[in-house]
Amino acid sequence: MPTLSTSDLDTPLITVDLDRVESNVRRMQESCDGRGLAFRPHIKTHKLPQIARLQLDAGAVGIACQKVGEAEVMAEAGIGDIMITFPIIGSSKVRRLAGLAKTVSLSTVADSTAGVRGLSAGLAAEGATAGLLVECDTGFGRTGVQTPAQAAELAQLADGLPGLRFAGLMTYPTLAGTAEWIARARGLIEGRGLAVERVSGGGTPTAFAGLEGGQVTELRAGTYVYGDRACVANGTVPLEANALLVRATVVSRPTAGRAILDAGSKALTSDLPAGAERLTGYGMLLEHPQAEIYGLSEEHGHVDVSRCPAPPEIGDVVSIVPNHACATVNLYDTVLVHRGAARVGVWPVAARGRMA
Repeated sequence: MPTLSTSDLDTPLITVDLDRVESNVRRMQESCDGRGLAFRPHIKTHKLPQIARLQLDAGAVGIACQKVGEAEVMAEAGIGDIMITFPIIGSSKVRRLAGLAKTVSLSTVADSTAGVRGLSAGLAAEGATAGLLVECDTGFGRTGVQTPAQAAELAQLADGLPGLRFAGLMTYPTLAGTAEWIARARGLIEGRGLAVERVSGGGTPTAFAGLEGGQVTELRAGTYVYGDRACVANGTVPLEANALLVRATVVSRPTAGRAILDAGSKALTSDLPAGAERLTGYGMLLEHPQAEIYGLSEEHGHVDVSRCPAPPEIGDVVSIVPNHACATVNLYDTVLVHRGAARVGVWPVAARGRMA
């Protein structure tokens, strides 16, 4: 297939291969359909209403957002089923969430009494209702209630408060102990006469696995849509399916073994490849796989090219598979979208503009 010409690109920028995006969307949806799982893609990876619509058209039941601002942008684009997977704390954010709940089918999460009561008060004050999933820490050590008994207590609290409808349980990621933990919580909740409508689990790294004995009924995943260096390393998105690239120009060759790119920490995430400890550096140069981006200044990418048979020269545009797609996209206002060699257009990263 012809490839995108890079000779006239004003770097650094990111490019998105729409053919590969569509293929990745189909692959994930078909995998979920084959296992009887509802699929709810997480749009924090791409932040683009156009791609969210592709995901919904392929069969997704709705979308997941990490922030109220992301959800607002998606609602304005006409998307009607949105889940916010981050605890919403603070009266300003809750008021905005209540506004959303009047226009879309909205669900959100909480892991504390304060969080549940705050959501209830804000929603009820605006005459709005949202579904509430209790967030569960099933081993990741981030947010979430710590025991199944706490999950049951919070579910009962939410079910009895105005503005909220207890909708189920949410966890991230799905780990080895997730099934047992969720089964115990579900038993305690149902023992109180409450229905667990859905159990939402997530993460691209585990998206194609068995998802823990059938306890998870809904899958959330985001990075799969583009892929990145971590996905290549863990096998969830092969290199040939990677849809997102950072394009950068070699601006200096100070020594025979070093090249400098015009893409530094403001263009490439400083994240290292998650779950791929054997990998080093801040991205993979497709044209020069022996090279290593070993350091980042704000505007400079420091590349060791000493092992390259034909090192890049000043003026060359290189294609970088970033370590972490989500964090990289968040650094850019626009993406250049293409199909093979044909340019589709420049799309604003619409949900990036609202940081909260």
